[in-house]
Amino acid sequence: MGKGFYISKAVAVTCVVVAIAAVATIIALSVVYAQEKSKNEAISPPTTSPDTTTITPTTPSTPKEPWQRYRLPDSLAPVSYNVTLWPRLKTNADGLYIFSGHSTVVFTCVKETDLILIHSNRLNLTAFEGYHAKLKGLDGATAPSLKNTWLEVPTQYLVIQLSGPLQAGSKYELFTEFVGELADDLGGFYRSEYFEDGVKKVVATTQMQPTDARKAFPCFDEPAMKAVFHMTLIHPQETVALSNAMNYDPVNITMDGQKLIQTRFEPTEIMSTYLLAFVVCDFDHTVVSIRIWARRKAIEEGQGNYALEKTGPILSFFENYYNSSYPLTKSDQIALPDFSAGAMENWGLITYRETALLYNPDVSSNGDKEWVATVISHELAHMWFGNLVTMKWWNDLWLNEGFATYVSYLGANYAEPTWKMKDLIVLNEIVGVMAVDALASSHPLSSKEEDIQMPEHISELFDSITYSKGAAVLRMLSEFITETVFSKGLSTYLEEFKYKNTVYTDLWKHLQMAVDKAGIKLPSSVEVIMNRWILQMGFPVVTIDTKTGKITQKHFLLDPDSVVDRPSEFNYEWFVPITWIKTGVERQQYWLVDKEATNNDMMLNANDWLVANVDMRGFYRVNYDAGNWERLLAKLSSQHKDIPVINRAQIIDDAFNLARAEMVNTTLALRTTKFLNKEVEYMPWQTARNNLDYYFLMFDRSEVYGPMQAYIKRQVSPLFNYFKDLTLNWTKIPESHTDQYNQVNAISLACSTGVKGCRDLTTGWFREWMKNSTNNKISPNLKSTVYCSAIAAGGVEEWDFAWSMYKNATIASEAEKLMHALSCTKQPWLLNRYLQYCLDPEKIRKQDATITIIYIASNPIGQPLAWDFIRANWNHIFNDYGGGSFSFGGIINGVTKRFSTEFDYKQLLQFKEDNAGQLGSATTALEQALERTKANMNWVAMNKKQVLEWFTSETSSPV
Repeated sequence: MGKGFYISKAVAVTCVVVAIAAVATIIALSVVYAQEKSKNEAISPPTTSPDTTTITPTTPSTPKEPWQRYRLPDSLAPVSYNVTLWPRLKTNADGLYIFSGHSTVVFTCVKETDLILIHSNRLNLTAFEGYHAKLKGLDGATAPSLKNTWLEVPTQYLVIQLSGPLQAGSKYELFTEFVGELADDLGGFYRSEYFEDGVKKVVATTQMQPTDARKAFPCFDEPAMKAVFHMTLIHPQETVALSNAMNYDPVNITMDGQKLIQTRFEPTEIMSTYLLAFVVCDFDHTVVSIRIWARRKAIEEGQGNYALEKTGPILSFFENYYNSSYPLTKSDQIALPDFSAGAMENWGLITYRETALLYNPDVSSNGDKEWVATVISHELAHMWFGNLVTMKWWNDLWLNEGFATYVSYLGANYAEPTWKMKDLIVLNEIVGVMAVDALASSHPLSSKEEDIQMPEHISELFDSITYSKGAAVLRMLSEFITETVFSKGLSTYLEEFKYKNTVYTDLWKHLQMAVDKAGIKLPSSVEVIMNRWILQMGFPVVTIDTKTGKITQKHFLLDPDSVVDRPSEFNYEWFVPITWIKTGVERQQYWLVDKEATNNDMMLNANDWLVANVDMRGFYRVNYDAGNWERLLAKLSSQHKDIPVINRAQIIDDAFNLARAEMVNTTLALRTTKFLNKEVEYMPWQTARNNLDYYFLMFDRSEVYGPMQAYIKRQVSPLFNYFKDLTLNWTKIPESHTDQYNQVNAISLACSTGVKGCRDLTTGWFREWMKNSTNNKISPNLKSTVYCSAIAAGGVEEWDFAWSMYKNATIASEAEKLMHALSCTKQPWLLNRYLQYCLDPEKIRKQDATITIIYIASNPIGQPLAWDFIRANWNHIFNDYGGGSFSFGGIINGVTKRFSTEFDYKQLLQFKEDNAGQLGSATTALEQALERTKANMNWVAMNKKQVLEWFTSETSSPV
């Protein structure tokens, strides 16, 4: 699955409080990508005809029965499904949207049993002679009669007890008929709504991952229960039906007096239930074998053209990378108005948020364009890795999503070779997730199978550790065995296990075979090396003493006082591949396999300097002796370009995080930003900004704020003037992709710190737009920062204008920029009104409510308002607004990132106590917030005085 909610780069850099290097980064990263809230009550929508009767579910309470366990027994294995579904795109007499359907599943009995367990959630099943299903034997097998059936709500099963056993080796067929609600909860078979020319349109669509196929029809809803699916959709005239496979010619039919269309689809490949998709809509599409589907107006305006242009090349790249042909006969990609995740890799019918698939060059920024390219690449990578070969169980989700995240940058790099995407993975994924993984409350990449049972356990795995750390360690592995060898191992892995399920050790075996064949020397096997990175949480800080050549490693924790109560069989030691540069020359990689070692080559004389972890290829931080730090600072001051650009960013990021962990002095970290008045590259500036944002979080309501603003103003002024010249007084767009990003940094920081001319520039552009709302001349790349700056400087007139533009925006990426900018106002009453809008889906779509609240909390004026709002409305949000639409963990992280006092801590504890039992997927996030608040309290107490003194000293001295 693609990322959860998307914060565009332009938005992220205008938001002064994103704090990636601080633990506060969790907000943008530990998004729970598709929340599934298991509701403990079955819905009972009206049935389709008077003859259908509803059986009241009863739940036997014998403890430890098979139906009280969350995992299916291994006695049955599905072969194929034949499913017919009829979604109603208009409400019935009771004001409900419903769907009806029937399903036949053919299964093999693997072990003799007198019990059938099949998942079913929130479906009203038709009774046949008092039972919820019909069973018959196939190929001469005789089916035993049904003894008892019921719906086991907590574990989401239809339970069927038989009067006799099913015979091992025999095949059977189970038939069910059902009605469900076509709700707007963004999970299972659900509805999405939008307006076109003032007319409300309804789309029926799906999101099955991880555990919601069971809401569409009864099924064996586990990844290893692969089968072939024969789908049929019944839908209104003037609509089109899509599914994973290509359709046969639709036929006109009449049902219940209605003229309808019946669309049957070719059988799918053998696949998992979570990859199923079906959509009924009146969308249009691009006319080629690779089809992009979207609202008709979006297609007419060419918003699908960029996705179409890049899908073919990215598919070709992966065919070469995997050395495996695209497994299907078609590729459909559809942009949905309402969708909880960024995208979902349904095999042959990938579903997207509109912002992740549609691109309009007149309105969308380069960040929007990059997002489309990387999300498409992520989802297409899954067509092989995840879909053709699938994890056995969700505990290995990290391999599925971490891999797709890593190679999405390779695919996007192929599609857009000038963008430096292989560099940007460091900033977009790796730096941020290190902040999360440096907490004592982090978790290993790989969980034990028995520890991941319930749907909420599965949902909690969709976090930044799974996606971004997974990508980081696989990138590290690819680097030390080489990308060519990595790709060869993948190819044999996919060939051996196609249409099957695997565990992560199967991949290690194939990579080991490729390593052996290539003759690459490693200090141990791939499995032994990698187990230390995936079976224990965290990562090391490697300390190099250039006086002695001594190298040591230890578990890096942002809060040195935090207690790690999770044991590790490896004692928090790693096999660390150390790449390094000595005075500008890259040296031979060194493996640190013990807690400490000595490498005499790393001993330096007075004129030499050393940087380790070249281009941040490894997932670790680096500390040095004081002498080498001073030489690095001197080099940055005199000739910063002698150090590679990623390592200039790394030096800043490592220093700030080491200071947070009390391993170096805070003033050393601050000194790594002094060279920025000569720096024009994006990565060092963005890294510094991310780290300094933590200082804003902690100090923007204290006396430190003034001198800190003055220092940043001094540092950013040359950058602002550089881009003023480069763009010929803001009249042209920089050519480089990363320059376009850094131009946003220059304007955003210059305006927020009061650089002369900046605020007049942005408010002038915005006022010009207000005078002629149909002609927006603001450059798409600059819109986020201009909108935010102008709304912050203005009042209700600017806010209401932006709100009107948001409501009328026909392009999702434009709406997203305005949605963020509306949170920039300094008027508390406007922020409170905006918070209330988050609970009205007519104003803020359910899929956008989480990120809107987080945007508001990112504003220092909005943060306490958002916290009050969450506490006052938690019960409503959790119980009535849940499903796939709210990232509870994301909200908790977003509203608590400024917490740094004893009072804040006590409020968090009270919130935990008040809402015990209804925290769901926010449970882990709340523990992280408590840990982070304690760490913030300690940090402020230790550092406030010296930080104030340093900024004051720097701004009072001449440049």
